[in-house]
Amino acid sequence: MANKKETKTHFNYNRLWKLLIDRGIQKQELQKKSDVSAASIAKMGRGENVTTDVLLRICEALDCNVEDIMERVPNNKPNEIMKES
Repeated sequence: MANKKETKTHFNYNRLWKLLIDRGIQKQELQKKSDVSAASIAKMGRGENVTTDVLLRICEALDCNVEDIMERVPNNKPNEIMKES
């Protein structure tokens, strides 16, 4: 089995969390409106990868574009990522 090549960037979902705050929407409400699992929402909360289907469902539920809920950012050391929030 081949090792996965590490990327120099990752996706950050801080834009989604800010959008939810601005609109007064809780994560549980987003989950219901978008028909996205709690596990997927939790993965996004940890900055992990989710499928494009999940992103599309969220964008449809919030009537927004993908760039409104995520951005590509350079990889940092683990303790530096927390400082971005």
